[in-house]
Amino acid sequence: MGKLVRDRIPEIIRRSGGDPAVTVLGETEYRAALRDKLFEEAGELAEATPEEVAGEIADVLEVLRALAAVHGHGWADIERVSLAKREERGGFTDRLYLR
Repeated sequence: MGKLVRDRIPEIIRRSGGDPAVTVLGETEYRAALRDKLFEEAGELAEATPEEVAGEIADVLEVLRALAAVHGHGWADIERVSLAKREERGGFTDRLYLR
């Protein structure tokens, strides 16, 4: 079973003497793989130590950027929508937990 990897991972494996089997995904498979990757990375973030958190957030962010792009959105679009939602509903800084 394979998984979506960053673009340079096959190159890194080859430099280490490996011979990775690589497939370029079609649009539908790519979108599904990105969703799976988001869950994978979110799980790694949930389990990260305090020292690992920044790196794991960076991995989640990279997947989110790719998801935005594959759906035709630039990152500036996402930032605008995020700001509008924050202005309307607030952020998460107050640590509110609704029961």
